[in-house]
Amino acid sequence: FPPDSSWDAAYERELQTFQDIGDTGEIWFGEESMTRIIRWLEKHKVPVDSSVLDIGTGNGVLLVELAKSGYMNLTGIDYSPSAIQLSEKVREKEGMFHIKLKVEDFLAPSAELSGFDICIDKGTFDAVSLDPSDAAGKRKLYVGSLRRVLKPQGFFLITSCNWTKEELLNEFREGFEVLEELPTPKFCFGGRIGNSVTALVFQRK
Repeated sequence: FPPDSSWDAAYERELQTFQDIGDTGEIWFGEESMTRIIRWLEKHKVPVDSSVLDIGTGNGVLLVELAKSGYMNLTGIDYSPSAIQLSEKVREKEGMFHIKLKVEDFLAPSAELSGFDICIDKGTFDAVSLDPSDAAGKRKLYVGSLRRVLKPQGFFLITSCNWTKEELLNEFREGFEVLEELPTPKFCFGGRIGNSVTALVFQRK
């Protein structure tokens, strides 16, 4: 089994559930991370015709929420064909036919994947980082791909469960500068406050 077959299996199950009961299934990072992203875009008056790429779109729910907020130029990619099938079903149910969806491996993106104003990642970089075969090499490929697909001065919004702010600054130091850290829920253990989730906004140099 390739390491990513479990993701495919997870989306296969969600696809089945969606077909059975019309439920979009698990949103990996929950409602509040979507709200946080949309709020940032609105606060910074990011034009609604900006091109947005959702890296590892999963069930496509973030794109649907962006479309409901008025964003028109939306693309979602995922290397799992089942995830893309699921997003297509969600897109149809919501009548959001202008959302573009493609099966793509972000570590080896096709040539037409370029020129985006905004890239969003919630959990995909985490998944890449956990890959048992050469995680460090894959993280490098990811950063290279991001530099290719995001326009200079474009924004990259990342939500991570695995990495601290300092670690992410280090991972994306080549070609990106951090603009701000978005507030995320805190949790407490052993008297120390920790962050369960890190959300950062980078700008491509």
